[in-house]
Amino acid sequence: METRKLRKERIGLVVSDKMDKSIVIVVERKVKHPMYGKFVKKTSKFTAHDEKNDCNIGDTVRVMETRPLSKNKCWRLVEIIERAK
Repeated sequence: METRKLRKERIGLVVSDKMDKSIVIVVERKVKHPMYGKFVKKTSKFTAHDEKNDCNIGDTVRVMETRPLSKNKCWRLVEIIERAK
């Protein structure tokens, strides 16, 4: 029996839910500048699969890496951590 490798998980903020069964999330991280040592915010956008169209803009969600579902969608929604106010 094969063991499955650990899949990456990210926590981000939903910035778009206009597509059918898809959301766009932004993941923000802080990276130390190599020369000056200041921490700089870097953002990455991911397109994730939302089967039930549950998410709204402003929600905080957890997504998990999965097989490619479309041209640029290889993440799927695991849970909604916090709803937008």
